[in-house]
Amino acid sequence: MSVLQKWGKLGLRALSILGRAALFLSASWRLGGPWRPALGRLIHQIYQQGVLSLAIILVAGFFVGMVLALQGYNILVSYGSEEALGQMVALSLLREFGPVVTALLFAGRAGSALTAEIGLMKTTDQLSAMEMMGVDPMVRIMAPRMWAGFVCVPILSLMFSAVGVYGGALVAVDMLGIYEGSYWANMQASVDIYDDLLKGLVKCFVFGLVVTWIAVYQGWDAEPTSEGISRATTYTVVFASLAVLGIDFVLTAVMLGGF
Repeated sequence: MSVLQKWGKLGLRALSILGRAALFLSASWRLGGPWRPALGRLIHQIYQQGVLSLAIILVAGFFVGMVLALQGYNILVSYGSEEALGQMVALSLLREFGPVVTALLFAGRAGSALTAEIGLMKTTDQLSAMEMMGVDPMVRIMAPRMWAGFVCVPILSLMFSAVGVYGGALVAVDMLGIYEGSYWANMQASVDIYDDLLKGLVKCFVFGLVVTWIAVYQGWDAEPTSEGISRATTYTVVFASLAVLGIDFVLTAVMLGGF
């Protein structure tokens, strides 16, 4: 019975956390958005989360594209299909690596910063002070950050994929000697706007929502101590990374007709 009580308490606690997080998400989206007067704060958060993350996204995308080209060439050359290297690089980036790696990098860079920032506001009673002045922290603090992450991740993912394609071209054409025309022609012939680009963007929007939701909620729910902020920041990176990988499997299975 003691074991059942322990697991029951853990289950009830998990349901309680999920319920609070769902209410938090609903309030953030209902009270925020581009149509709200806080458009300036939304643009500022897009700069903080998106523009300041560009460096790591572009550098990572370039090297991922180069690695994909090297690995793909070693596989395709065994079958005499090295001319299809551009197709492999583009499809891998648009369908999987672009959305997933961008979301993981976004969680590590912007998500952890969001959690620490909001947690510090809670620790220093800034959120309580806003409520005393009649300012809703959900409108002023939480909602702009939620919407900014939702907007930034798809854009960053497209940039990641574009830079990765050119990184793959650098390796394939300049280092491995593949004919440049076949690299780009096979890519253009194989990439479909609906099956590849739009489905990849669907993943990006879902990942952007989930990662930002976890990051902002962890900051809002953190204990108002230095240890609590540290723990919440760790939870953000761990939970967001696991959520991205798990949701990616589900979305891929649905899009490929597995479910």
